[in-house]
Amino acid sequence: MKASPQIHSLYIAKLAGEPMIQVEQADIIAGEGIAGDRYAAGTGAFSISKPKIRHVSIIALSGLADANHQLLVNQHTLFSEGDTRRNIVINHLSADELNSLVGNTFYLGGLAFKGTELCVPCQRPAKLLARPDFIKAFEARGGIRAEALESGTLTNGDLLTHQLNIAI
Repeated sequence: MKASPQIHSLYIAKLAGEPMIQVEQADIIAGEGIAGDRYAAGTGAFSISKPKIRHVSIIALSGLADANHQLLVNQHTLFSEGDTRRNIVINHLSADELNSLVGNTFYLGGLAFKGTELCVPCQRPAKLLARPDFIKAFEARGGIRAEALESGTLTNGDLLTHQLNIAI
């Protein structure tokens, strides 16, 4: 039996360009994002230049592992979870399964979110880390952005469910 997808870890950055810091819980504010994160505060790198719904960003731990495997084969430096600049890392879910949530409502810890778009790998993490291999390594596995539809608190281990709270 396949394990249910769940939150593996949570990250925020208070200001654009600052390192992501791991947090034990994330207070979600509907229509804004994670309290204390740069995008909820409107201070993210793309908050003004590319206004989009950036309440939370989510990446599959398996996508990170696949990217790191590709980097290892090519003898490049591996990326940590925080290096991806994503807020939520999900375990027990493939990158493709996560990508399929774009355009759909899903639940994290019982809170409703709507997948808004793929996080297409960009230059930002590559430049901040001075590692241009980010873009190629995370192609099709860079995660998704989602709109926070409800307020509440997320913690590690909270389940990701879809379609009437049935685990995917």
